[in-house]
Amino acid sequence: MASFDPVAFLRSTPPFDGLPGPLFDEAAGSLEIGYFPAGTWLVRVGEQPLEHLWIIRKGLVRLERGGQPLQVLEEGEIFGYTSLLTGKANIDVQVEEDLLAYRLPAVDFRRLIGDASFASHFAAGLAERLQASLKQAPPVAFQPDLSVQVGTLVGRPAVWVEEASTVGEAAKVMQRERISSVLVRTDPPGIVTDRDFRNRVLADGLGHATPVTAVLSRPLKTVEATAPVYEAWLRLLEAGVHHLAVTRDGTVTAVLTSSDLLKTARGPMAVLREVERLATRRSLPEYPGSLVEMAATLLQGGLDAQVIAAFVARLDDALVGRILRWAEADMGEPPASYAWIAFGSEGRSEQTLVTHQDNGLVFGDEGAARRDWFQAFAERVNADLVTAGFAESRGGHMARRLLGTRSEWMQFFAASIDVPRVYDAGLYSDFRRLGGTLDLSPLDDAMRRASSQPLFLRCLAREALQFEPPPTLLLRLTGAFSTVDLRTQGLFPVVFLARCYALEVGSRARSTLDRLVAVREAGLLGDEAHATVPGAFQFIHGLRLRLQLRMVQRGEESRSDVALSSLTAMERTRLKDAFRAIRNWQETAAFHFQTRFL
Repeated sequence: MASFDPVAFLRSTPPFDGLPGPLFDEAAGSLEIGYFPAGTWLVRVGEQPLEHLWIIRKGLVRLERGGQPLQVLEEGEIFGYTSLLTGKANIDVQVEEDLLAYRLPAVDFRRLIGDASFASHFAAGLAERLQASLKQAPPVAFQPDLSVQVGTLVGRPAVWVEEASTVGEAAKVMQRERISSVLVRTDPPGIVTDRDFRNRVLADGLGHATPVTAVLSRPLKTVEATAPVYEAWLRLLEAGVHHLAVTRDGTVTAVLTSSDLLKTARGPMAVLREVERLATRRSLPEYPGSLVEMAATLLQGGLDAQVIAAFVARLDDALVGRILRWAEADMGEPPASYAWIAFGSEGRSEQTLVTHQDNGLVFGDEGAARRDWFQAFAERVNADLVTAGFAESRGGHMARRLLGTRSEWMQFFAASIDVPRVYDAGLYSDFRRLGGTLDLSPLDDAMRRASSQPLFLRCLAREALQFEPPPTLLLRLTGAFSTVDLRTQGLFPVVFLARCYALEVGSRARSTLDRLVAVREAGLLGDEAHATVPGAFQFIHGLRLRLQLRMVQRGEESRSDVALSSLTAMERTRLKDAFRAIRNWQETAAFHFQTRFL
């Protein structure tokens, strides 16, 4: 079988998989095979350095420094390159489990690092290696090109009308040119679209003589012509528009429409169009399937899980907005302004597939006497979200139970910090508005109080540290019963600690990566953690999404637990690297927050 062929195995192992044919053939011809029993010391600090690049075929190798284990390597992993590059033995290497290894002599290794791709593998940091490894296991069989530049999607230059034009004149230009918008030469420039004619002219009973300046939108929402197509998707979703002015060197050259983007791939604009065209609740059950298809397309197109999650968040917002409008149409005008908020991964914009609901309803104090209206409103919206695939919250975090006036919510937030109620505080700190117009800045101000409450932060950190990566011993096993939960053992440790640090520095960033940036800027994220923790989070997030998509495509329910035996050797290696980075950061955080004194 090819799996027992040294040459085939070497060819499947990064970075040998990327070598040009002649270079690889030379390396394969120089390969040595060795067997070493458990307990063998391959090198000791200060002694003769290794003179080969080692590729593990079977068995385990332990790296130590000063008697302290640093890392355990397994099948498919490589070591010895540090000795070859520095000419020194800086760590102890011992065979932990009988070792079958392939060895490449130093002279051949030095010849191979003349290849830039091969050399970059050994120069890359952990975050780069983690990201690169995700690209080796596609979840679907096709690959759209999401790096296509926006400028290639537009086939005609922008069409303009003068500032003095009327609505009727602009409409005639659009009809003659068969386009859905025209730009207006105002300062700054504006745009008027067919939707503006429907919603601002016809709906308001305005005549053809109405100045176009009365209905245009400005400033223009723009995208650079050289930007990749996925960036245009994100701009449209964030702005809530259907047209983007395309610029080149600061000059508007064309207009990109959502219809242009529909031609590129099964992306977020296609799903958004479906959401916007939902006429009744009967189509809600189709939403999860559309989201899965889009996520698979974007992941295979090379986008990170975090970018995909941002698209999912915008689409979920659009869906919730649609459902809220239905509820208002059924029940009449709300008796007070309100805000529909999300918690958890939806609040952090990190949800990649449809999941359980975590939401709440905040309404103005003037609506306190009509609580019954908001109760019925929340029940109606929660029910529609269940129909759309968002299962009821396992912890009861749903708006039909979590609703109240803004003053009441401010009291909830304050109590969660002062008592403290760390579970509630963690939930509240992730809140994000999905719909409604009520001002929520007082709630943000209430959460900022946490930065001056060291006891609360210590309690919150202790709770966060309850979520730990799996023991190192478990990661050496590959049997059917050796499983890890990527959510609770991989993502939660980073999410919850990033939340603690962000509250400490007074940041109201929502996403985990944005929180890590804020913590870094405040000087509380060291160089090592800055270099490894974000990459570890992104790797586990991406791996989880990839595995969940495979489950869905097999007709299984998506889960976060994964059998180590189902991962490739490279995935297991990178997962160990990620867990190690997280564990190191947790040790630093435990000291920083002094959790042992609780």
